[in-house]
Amino acid sequence: MPRRSLPQLLKDEFKDYSPAVFQKDLLAGLTVAAVALPLALAFGVASGASAAAGLVTAILAGLVIGLLSGAPYQISGPTGAMSAVLIVLVQRYGLEGIWVAGLFSGLLLLIIGLLRLGRFIAFIPSPVITGFTSGIALIIFIGQIDGFLGIQTPSAESALLKLAGYFQGEILPDWHAMTIASLVILVMVFWPAKFNARFPASLLGIILATALNWLMGWDDPVIGEIPQTLFLADRLQLPAIPWQNLPEFIAPILTITALGAVESLLCGAVGANMTGKRMQANQELVAQGVGNMLIPFFGGVPATAAIARTSVAVKSGGQTRLVSIIHALGLLASMFLLAPVMAQIPLAALAGVLMVTAVRMNEWEAIRFIFRHRFKTAMLAFGLTMLATIALDLTQAILIGTFITGAIFLNQLASIQIDVQEVDPEKLKARGIQTAAKCRHIRVAFLTGPLFFAATGNFNEAFADLRDTHALILSMRGVPLVDTSGLEVIHRLHEKLHTRGGTLMLAGVHDNVRATLERAGLLDQIGAENLFWSSDQAIVAAEKLDCVYCAD
Repeated sequence: MPRRSLPQLLKDEFKDYSPAVFQKDLLAGLTVAAVALPLALAFGVASGASAAAGLVTAILAGLVIGLLSGAPYQISGPTGAMSAVLIVLVQRYGLEGIWVAGLFSGLLLLIIGLLRLGRFIAFIPSPVITGFTSGIALIIFIGQIDGFLGIQTPSAESALLKLAGYFQGEILPDWHAMTIASLVILVMVFWPAKFNARFPASLLGIILATALNWLMGWDDPVIGEIPQTLFLADRLQLPAIPWQNLPEFIAPILTITALGAVESLLCGAVGANMTGKRMQANQELVAQGVGNMLIPFFGGVPATAAIARTSVAVKSGGQTRLVSIIHALGLLASMFLLAPVMAQIPLAALAGVLMVTAVRMNEWEAIRFIFRHRFKTAMLAFGLTMLATIALDLTQAILIGTFITGAIFLNQLASIQIDVQEVDPEKLKARGIQTAAKCRHIRVAFLTGPLFFAATGNFNEAFADLRDTHALILSMRGVPLVDTSGLEVIHRLHEKLHTRGGTLMLAGVHDNVRATLERAGLLDQIGAENLFWSSDQAIVAAEKLDCVYCAD
């Protein structure tokens, strides 16, 4: 599909727009706003910022990123995956760390999109992304245990250490908080799916939990005041950017960039499968970049495309990017109309929302597929990435998972299959090929796999013993590529046979492999007369050669 600019996307998107389509967009946008409201508040708190910061992020992301998006169905805002990264940054650098890292990750996303490098994000293996997602789900879940129990335990360097802390000492849970959180969890789990489209379970759960807390007169911690402005008092100021200390933020900037790109492109893939409309990946990264560069100056947190909200938009009948904009306007209206009510939402209720969200964000279908079919490489990559995510820095987790998967894949590629066989006249005769069958010193080697640096060991081992071999035919129909190391071992094999009076023949060579052989001058050395379409043709030609072994 050719790359299309934003004006072309908008022109195609709104070509046949009508009042009927607008009605669909309006209803879908309001539905998404109802779903996004509790999540925005919860993810704002989970990020280590505030509920107001989450709300501002959802509004700005819906307006800016939604308008510039590479697809009509993308809904962006604060997400669980991003909040798991940001809570660590807040502990290390404070809110300023979130804003600075968000600003420069946005700039990096913008550069990646403008340079059209989005396709390289797809090089992260699927099991690594699945393991990373499950690790983040665990971080979110573990991070909400305090809120569920109504307690405050010391912070820890990792989610794994945080979890271990609950088993080291006496814990006195607050049954009020547990009741409120449990009510939200039960509503979200048991609310019928057919009703969820009309009234989101998370919103219903928060309403009931807030009402319960108010009616019972409990004094559980609540969200507190929601400023009725997009410009929060706590926000990034240009003079406050620590230019001299920017090297300290390289790791978090790369983490937010990688997560934002991966989540947004994954969301685009999900939306494309649901609608049949392909997303322009680089335009989406440009949109994410611009949005995340602006959001810190309003006091928000880094945003990315949200799969759950995008799915709701599509299932609700949304047709264009106006759904994102309408959902943002709906959230903006709620900020001004419902701020006093939202201020009374118990934090325990948000903990319940996040716990259920964490469980549901796992890619359960992909996990079951990997383990049901026992794909060992995928299982190892998934498990190690998930463990690294909860025990180490999230950037390290992605690098470790990708490295492990790449190493295993490279090892599999290196195991080039080489099957050396003697000529069987009966099999040739059955295929209608007549041979004199006078030479028993012809060998055919069937090669399957790329012949590159990691496979040369197997290649040399397979042809270590060439005694009594007069003609060796390499059937290379299964060899898609040859690198310089592969050229070198073929050259040495040719020289080895030549010094013994033998001949090396090649059969079924791919065009790109042949071009590589020609550039290296190997075809001239081997001889064009020893290059054949099939191994059968090579066998017939080999029998016509003088054989020193047959003479003996």
